[in-house]
Amino acid sequence: MTVTSETRKILLDLSIDDAPRRSGGRPTLADDLRRRLADAIMAGELPPGSRLDEHDLAERYGMSRTPVREALRQLAAVGLAEYRPHRGVIVAFPEQQRIAEMFEVMSELEALCARLAALRMDAGERRDFETLHRRSLEHVREARIEDYDAANLTFHSALYRGAHNRFLEETTLSVRRRVQPFRRSQFQVLGRLGNSFAEHDRIVEAVLRGDALAAETCMREHVGKVSVASVTLIEGRRQQAPGEAEAG
Repeated sequence: MTVTSETRKILLDLSIDDAPRRSGGRPTLADDLRRRLADAIMAGELPPGSRLDEHDLAERYGMSRTPVREALRQLAAVGLAEYRPHRGVIVAFPEQQRIAEMFEVMSELEALCARLAALRMDAGERRDFETLHRRSLEHVREARIEDYDAANLTFHSALYRGAHNRFLEETTLSVRRRVQPFRRSQFQVLGRLGNSFAEHDRIVEAVLRGDALAAETCMREHVGKVSVASVTLIEGRRQQAPGEAEAG
């Protein structure tokens, strides 16, 4: 994997863990609120320029202002919110180039995980990995986006573990948390659910036969398509709010 100096800079920035969690990896209140707000932003329910008032959000979601403040900080860290003088926190979208850079790092990390998993997974891990994948087909057939999204996270996490490199696994999970709001949005694109499953299928086949190069290539192509779908959706949302620039 060849990493440019610019990609190294992005990697260092992205790998800062912006999502503190309770013991056992369970989401905190801030994590949960960050996810809800990010989903609303990506769905167009909170267009660019919308104000995210700390007090109002605490009342609406029945929590103290501390987790709200942390959720807003997390949103700002991935570019979905900005702190503006005299306006507080408002909804924003990162530039297309920034999103592309984030996915470039994600792609290289996951491609490395796939390559190592194809070489290092034992027979039991390979069987479990295939079973995880096959089970997600039901979610695709019934268009259950939330269930498929959860299965998708499990699928990729299994590959991270299968690489048998704890530092790589931890780094990849940390970057994924930063990219996740954009990654989840891909399933709003028509046909993306089925395409994602088909792309997973090619990765699984490569891992099962121990073809490291094919697994690496298929994963890089997969994350690239996720990036395109996410950027396409984000640019569409940005165009739906032509007054955002003037609002700032």
